[in-house]
Amino acid sequence: MADDSREQSPARVRELGVVVGSLPTGPLNAITDVPGVRVGHTTLTGDGLNTGVTAIVPDGWESALPAAVAVGNGYGKLVGSTQVDEVGVIETPILLTGTLSTFRVADALITWILDRNPSATSLNPIVGETNDGHLSDIRRRPITPAHVHDALDTASADLPAEGCCGAGTGTAALGFKAGIGTASRALDQGTVGALVQANFSGLLTVLGRPIPAEPIDADGNSCMIVVATDLPLDSRQLSRLARRAIFAMARVGSDYAPGSGDYAIAFTTSRTAGYADRDLRAPFQAVMESVEEALLNSLTAAETTTGFNGHTAYAVPHDRIRPPS
Repeated sequence: MADDSREQSPARVRELGVVVGSLPTGPLNAITDVPGVRVGHTTLTGDGLNTGVTAIVPDGWESALPAAVAVGNGYGKLVGSTQVDEVGVIETPILLTGTLSTFRVADALITWILDRNPSATSLNPIVGETNDGHLSDIRRRPITPAHVHDALDTASADLPAEGCCGAGTGTAALGFKAGIGTASRALDQGTVGALVQANFSGLLTVLGRPIPAEPIDADGNSCMIVVATDLPLDSRQLSRLARRAIFAMARVGSDYAPGSGDYAIAFTTSRTAGYADRDLRAPFQAVMESVEEALLNSLTAAETTTGFNGHTAYAVPHDRIRPPS
């Protein structure tokens, strides 16, 4: 495949003239528009590595926050998901990484929390993954506790880096280089934001327009989606939002392949439930729009990357993303 994207700079999809949906975005159009939500990355590149860690750190995690998990296809590893299903809360930050580093990241997250809470005796770390083995020497399992702690300690409420960073450094989606993407929607009662780690197959589709690419011959096709809000939702309602996040993958062309681990975890920073089910139409729309846009941002913000064993994933040419004039 010829690469006609070498001269372009990373961009967000709105900068290319693509506007997803009709709801207004938050000020940053990012998951960090949800008050109290921070994001940090640690990125490893060079010497056959393109991998990293991404940390989503909400205020109040120490005393548990309402949450839910949705599984589109369970071909993956989401550490801690069964307890979230059972109890309906998260009690740690949420971390994302490469497949074979999942358990090292979980252990390092536990250490980070124990260092801050001398009385803790039981923890349920939340760590998700996608397989970055096409562009990174995944068998080396290079993530160390220092990498994990750095992502957690540097998490901020600024606009998170997107594309080839953190847990998205070595991922690809829909035939192109992808990575981390984020977006948000503002509602009258609060904000809904999404962050994605995109690494799945299908035919890239932008506002209904297909953009074909040569398939990337890579093992592991998955997507991790984190949805944050400050709406007063309970765990059952959050599970409904999480399912809509997985539905949104179809809008950008996911083929939901048999080997794709497609997961969404949704949480709220509000501790006051009481949102009526009949009023969920707007939050559902906000999730679908923010996830769709986050997935597109994960592509347009990424850069052509050559990694392990000379494998290359090409950035999507922005001229093919821009709407026809």
